Amino acid sequence: MPQKADLHIHTTCSDGKLSPEEVIKLAVSKKLKTVSITDHDTFEGFKIAKPFAEESGIELIPGVEVTTVFKEREAHILAYCFETETNYFDDFLNNQRNKRTARIKGIINTLNKRKIDIDYQEVWAEAAGGNLGRPHLAKILIDKGYVSSFNEAFELYLSNEKLGEIKNSYPSSGEAIQMIKNVGGAAILAHPGRLYSEDEIEEFVSLGIDGLECIHPSHNFRRQEFYSNFCDMKSLLKTGGSDYHGSIGTGHSHVGIVAIAQKYVDSMKRMTDQRKQTILVKE
Repeated sequence: MPQKADLHIHTTCSDGKLSPEEVIKLAVSKKLKTVSITDHDTFEGFKIAKPFAEESGIELIPGVEVTTVFKEREAHILAYCFETETNYFDDFLNNQRNKRTARIKGIINTLNKRKIDIDYQEVWAEAAGGNLGRPHLAKILIDKGYVSSFNEAFELYLSNEKLGEIKNSYPSSGEAIQMIKNVGGAAILAHPGRLYSEDEIEEFVSLGIDGLECIHPSHNFRRQEFYSNFCDMKSLLKTGGSDYHGSIGTGHSHVGIVAIAQKYVDSMKRMTDQRKQTILVKE
């Protein structure tokens, strides 16, 4: 049986429901060889999961989903195989977390003006110490009966269109890509799906993106094939994963199924190993 990898999983360190240790147990149960915990703007989950992965025989590669701005829209760049022992990247991600907190407070203020009863402490408690994000706000809106689903929460209150007056202060995609490369990592465009036109993906290539997340639950076979062929044509890396956020009780339909072959992980590791040898990694 071919060895498989899931390079896109979230934990309680951001907006996922599984702890880092539970993610490793899940990876073992799904017979995955390699996983990457890709929480939003933090790799604390990687640090916590590392000893459990080593004990379980799971290959755990460093990962983080970095929030950026592309053409005044939020865009996510996945960073992999970067040097983890560097203040340079830690400082950058700490700044990202501060920006997340400021934005959440701005959203809460906007919701309060619309007579939505919600405060920062509720969101902080819902995040349970993880990085704050709009899914935490959505959960509270559901619990309080303002909406009936996450989709409705985003449609009515939390989409980028609804929050147009609350500007992102995240770095540009180009800045983040360079930051990732400065610590020897691979920069991958997350879940392109219907988010970007072919011309816009070409723009990401011109910004220095190293690859695309070809395999994702939001991509049908036609899109997977298109992104895979695009990567072959442009000599880009291919990655993929389940983008799992759920908990033990909600099932794991995508984990172990929406995955990539281990050979693509090995290609990325070879590239980043070479990058670390040819650049001066920022400390």
